[in-house]
Amino acid sequence: MKLSKSEEELMNILWKQEKAFMKDLLDTYPEPKPANTTIATMLKRMTDKGFVGYNLLGNSRQYFALVEKSAYFSKHVNGLIKNFFNDSSAQFASFFTKETNLSQKELKELKKIIDDQIKEQ
Repeated sequence: MKLSKSEEELMNILWKQEKAFMKDLLDTYPEPKPANTTIATMLKRMTDKGFVGYNLLGNSRQYFALVEKSAYFSKHVNGLIKNFFNDSSAQFASFFTKETNLSQKELKELKKIIDDQIKEQ
């Protein structure tokens, strides 16, 4: 299952806050803020998709993420590699290192991460 761009934005807020009431979520948006009903609809859809859960506290719902940010991100990166780079991590790495204008320092840091991962395996 995938989230829309606006749902991902709301999910990022939940990941940062860990637990939040509707008011907390609305407060994080800049002006003009979305309508309460818009946020409520997105939360309902995200709950139905299994991304968000909530606890009832009186008449209020305290929302929280059911999916970790790293798991969501990992799934999308793997999908990107599969769909755009013929399921080749090497093609993805080649594109990433050539097209993102990484500095020499960043490339060395990336190499160290890869070298460390190789040692762990």
